[in-house]
Amino acid sequence: MTTVLKLGGSVITEKDRAETLDGAALDAAADAVAAAVGGGATPDLALVHGAGSFGHHYAEKHGVTVDDGTADAGAVLEIHGSMTTLNRFVLSRLHDRDVDALPVHPLSAGARDADAALDLSLSSAGTMLGEGVVPVSHGDVVAHEGRGATVVSGDEVVVEWATGLDADRVGLCSTVDGVYDASGAVIDRIDDFDAVADALGGSDATDVTGGMAGKVRTLLDLDVPAFVFGLDDLSAFLDGEDVGTWIG
Repeated sequence: MTTVLKLGGSVITEKDRAETLDGAALDAAADAVAAAVGGGATPDLALVHGAGSFGHHYAEKHGVTVDDGTADAGAVLEIHGSMTTLNRFVLSRLHDRDVDALPVHPLSAGARDADAALDLSLSSAGTMLGEGVVPVSHGDVVAHEGRGATVVSGDEVVVEWATGLDADRVGLCSTVDGVYDASGAVIDRIDDFDAVADALGGSDATDVTGGMAGKVRTLLDLDVPAFVFGLDDLSAFLDGEDVGTWIG
């Protein structure tokens, strides 16, 4: 059983302070992952983390988004380097807890074509899973035909991995307990975007790098159960429980 888990950048970093970890939250997440992997509850886990105050800070500095690119290799390296720094922090926390984990950097594994379609190789992550290793990827920049390099969000990596690794479950660990309705209550299940569009800011919302509307649209396209939940429910999710909002 393969599980793809994303740790939101806003969960493991202080988003209002450049390149600042939320150490307590990252430790709590690493504890939950270590318990699940070591205890056998989630033997095949593929992990993705967001950018938070690391990559976003430099992407904004250089004006790079999922649509707007740069041909400045120095700018690309600065954004990517910030993400690999965060990635090393995540890996370090996992290794401190005896979790065998290795990085998978999208810049080296993927690219976009002229139509912005993402081609992300799954060979490295799939082989790692087969060898009992937790692959750990992240939001990044990737070469983009005709645009230099653009951002690939952690959510996009989650979708590629969920499909390509034949995942059975997908989880997005966020700073909220689930997807909220207009009154602020957590919605138990979403299987139709139009039914919740008003609560998510309308059907035209297109924030693919982190907005809840974009996440819901993306997860509805998957053929496996997906859940949005808070850090307090991470252990329960990894133990196989249905937590937060079930999307799909």
